[in-house]
Amino acid sequence: MAERQELEIPGVGHPQPFPHGVKVGNVIFTSGVDPIDPATGKAGETIKRQAQLVFQHLQTLLKAGGATFANVGQVTVYMQDPGQRGALNTEWVKAFPEGMVRPARKTIKFDFGTSGILIQLQVIAVV
Repeated sequence: MAERQELEIPGVGHPQPFPHGVKVGNVIFTSGVDPIDPATGKAGETIKRQAQLVFQHLQTLLKAGGATFANVGQVTVYMQDPGQRGALNTEWVKAFPEGMVRPARKTIKFDFGTSGILIQLQVIAVV
């Protein structure tokens, strides 16, 4: 059986019975990463801030598993309003700059209810 390692985002708890991510062998799978600001414990105020937070959290998880954004093969994006992709794309090109083989991506419209969350990302990376 492949070695398994749970990956967590320091300072960002979640009341779920599963980790923020898991590394199985040389593959990292993240749960849906929320845009929670560790300083406040709440979602960022704007879609731009939420996108920044999600990419910061993903970078933390990837690093904990021995990876970087260059190792990401697929990203699933959940958005309250896919019409706000511009804010996501601003952060996307920082994480996945031109010249890098960028990961596959799909975007799903998702109703986060009254949580204040506007965006959530889930990735698969190979180390």
